[in-house]
Amino acid sequence: MSKKAVVLLSGGLDSTTVLAMAKDQGYECYTMSFDYGQRHRAELNASKTVSEVLGAKDHKTLKMDFRDIGGSALTDDEIDVPEDLDEGIPVTYVPARNTVFLSLALGWAEVLGARDIFIGANDVDYSGYPDCRPEYLDAFEKMANLATKAGVEGDHFHIRAPLLKLTKAQIVQEGDRLGVDYGLTVSCYQADEDGRACGVCDSCRYRKKGFEEAGLSDPTRYQL
Repeated sequence: MSKKAVVLLSGGLDSTTVLAMAKDQGYECYTMSFDYGQRHRAELNASKTVSEVLGAKDHKTLKMDFRDIGGSALTDDEIDVPEDLDEGIPVTYVPARNTVFLSLALGWAEVLGARDIFIGANDVDYSGYPDCRPEYLDAFEKMANLATKAGVEGDHFHIRAPLLKLTKAQIVQEGDRLGVDYGLTVSCYQADEDGRACGVCDSCRYRKKGFEEAGLSDPTRYQL
């Protein structure tokens, strides 16, 4: 039997690379995306397409509304998406987002009989996000095995973050090796309805830099 994994899939460059890596490692992949009140739906459309192209066994999009609590440029229209790189935790950080997403992925994994959960967390380019740190992921894995029937019975869960210590260029190179079509992905925080990127937000800047440093052509569609 194939080993199963739940893969958190945003439709962006990082999570798409993680899906390709999980497939390459022999996992039967079940992808999960979230309609959480983010600024645009283009990434959700991309996640569905990517899931189909990369051969995921099943894909789910769960709905919730983080706009009810706000506190992030991605869920509050009164907070502008920054167009300059700043030190510290950026305003694009969504409070508790990864904790909520991983918790729901954990629930689905237990139902499926999957014991591996993949996430595109990165502690190099996006070190400002507290829920992308190895300490956080280790703590969540420990909690997962304390809080589930499977974990208590000794069938342990593992949080897999294969991009954690890779630069954006290394991520792009790995995806290119695996044949990922990055033209299908949407990373921009403020993409338009057609999925075209703004080219100036943090995510766009890191993505551009990644392709440049990897020595590969950038297939991103831009608004300008």
